[in-house]
Amino acid sequence: MKYALAVVLLLATGLPAGAADPPRFEAATLKQAPPPSGNYPIVLGLVKGSRFYMTNVTLSDCLKFAYGLVSDAQISGPDWMWSKGDHLYDIEAAIPGNPPHDLIMQMLKTLLTERMGVVIHHEDKTMKYLALVRGKGEVKMTPADTSQERNNSGGTGRLTGNRASLALITMLLSRMEHQVIVDQTGLTGEYQIQLRWAPGSGGAGAPADSTAPSLFTAVQEQLGLKLESRNGPLDTIVVDHAEKIPAEN
Repeated sequence: MKYALAVVLLLATGLPAGAADPPRFEAATLKQAPPPSGNYPIVLGLVKGSRFYMTNVTLSDCLKFAYGLVSDAQISGPDWMWSKGDHLYDIEAAIPGNPPHDLIMQMLKTLLTERMGVVIHHEDKTMKYLALVRGKGEVKMTPADTSQERNNSGGTGRLTGNRASLALITMLLSRMEHQVIVDQTGLTGEYQIQLRWAPGSGGAGAPADSTAPSLFTAVQEQLGLKLESRNGPLDTIVVDHAEKIPAEN
């Protein structure tokens, strides 16, 4: 089955300190999407004005966004969570003002818990991955103007954004390069980013465009960061329970 993938993502991590109740969207709909046919759009997490959207997504897509995970290898659960047949979902939610990434993630966690009965626990799992770390010199990314509406996107061999967190950068690179890439820079906040590289150069295969720099070189020269191959424990989540049909909105 073919589909058009709109890679427009927003991510971050953390729960606001001292929060008495879990954060919630001002209003939200979470419903099963119509059965897909032919080409269909996928929106993996888009903020537009005061609205948040996910379209034609699996439960695993929702969980990766909500918990800041970059790969399906970091999630365990029933097979239907990855199904693109009868188990796709649409989410549209109202968000207050211009909330930070971490707050939107927490709102999505609450929505999944309340509408789909999601119960999870965390486990460490040893796997191979690429660690995004600080380089020896200065970081070459400009801090973002957080008063601007987010405009972050990725395509073949390119990543651009006016408000990109390191979690967003690693998520997009992981999806486009089919690699597990994890942020270990220790950098917080959001940045302006322009990154271009030879597609396929982050893995074992030959790059599709040998005239562009490899992903490793591009990250170092254009961002002032570094990719290192590692093997070790990463945080994963195990889904203990989830309902296939969301509760009524």
